[in-house]
Amino acid sequence: MIDRIGRKKSYAAGLTIMTLMPLAYLFFRGALDSFYLPLVMVRVVHGIGFAICITAVFTYIADIIPHERLNGGLGMFGVSGLVGTALGPVLAEILIHGAGFDLLFIVAAAMSGMGLIILYPLKDTYVRVVKPAESSFFLVLQKRRVFMIAAIALLFGFGLAAANGFVAPYASGRRISFISLYYIAYSSAAILTRLLGGSFIDRQGEDKIISYSLALMGGGLLMLVFMKGSGMLFFSGFITGCGHGLLYPALNAHAIRGEPRNVRGKITGAYTGSIDAGAFVGSVILGYVGEIEGFPALFLAAGVVVLCAIFIFRRENISKSPVPNG
Repeated sequence: MIDRIGRKKSYAAGLTIMTLMPLAYLFFRGALDSFYLPLVMVRVVHGIGFAICITAVFTYIADIIPHERLNGGLGMFGVSGLVGTALGPVLAEILIHGAGFDLLFIVAAAMSGMGLIILYPLKDTYVRVVKPAESSFFLVLQKRRVFMIAAIALLFGFGLAAANGFVAPYASGRRISFISLYYIAYSSAAILTRLLGGSFIDRQGEDKIISYSLALMGGGLLMLVFMKGSGMLFFSGFITGCGHGLLYPALNAHAIRGEPRNVRGKITGAYTGSIDAGAFVGSVILGYVGEIEGFPALFLAAGVVVLCAIFIFRRENISKSPVPNG
């Protein structure tokens, strides 16, 4: 879709979905079992809108960033999402406590609507290239390097499922009152690494950074196995956030560097889609692990899975030719 109709139109379609879907939640009233299936359908469509937005906007940005600064540019742009991730839960909690969920959904819809307005004057970077075989999504995914990057992204998403979905109940069970400490540390570290590390990675090359980024993220998750108080919670969040902050743009840049524009959207879609798939599968599997063996086993499993991606990356030798210094 993004390589066929353009980045701007795709992003606008995603933002339209993101504007409408929060308003749909306003119609759900009563017991959950009375509207469970419609709620699931709305959530699926909402997720599709989000996936379109992420894929389209990162492809758009990749098109306008100079080749020699691709990693730094993607990292800097990603700061906006990290800021939203950090501030979103805080603002949402204030809105919910002050006025309830209805206002939260209205504000969420309004913010996506503002995105549509801001998007309108931008020019598209899309250049139509009629090469059906080359631009086929499945043919692109069959490329060994793209497939292996997608596999690593899947394991990355598995780790994100642990960080995003299970830290709060785990910390609550440990009687830690300020649970947001983890997410503040996580987001702050991710932002700092994006601001300070992007140009360094461009000089060194993603192939030298990705393994260390995976080690940081996996190690940060493993720290939670030994968590007993706020100190370890903060330190784990900071280390995991450093890994995330370095890994996301590095792996994205590694996937699309040197690729023609007419397939970048599909490669980015394979990359971001694999992260989402990993997060989905991870949430289910880790939920069962946590229920049967407890939270320490859950974070042990998540950390080990992320660390396994290091061996895949090194063994398969998916790195491209050396990145020129810039």
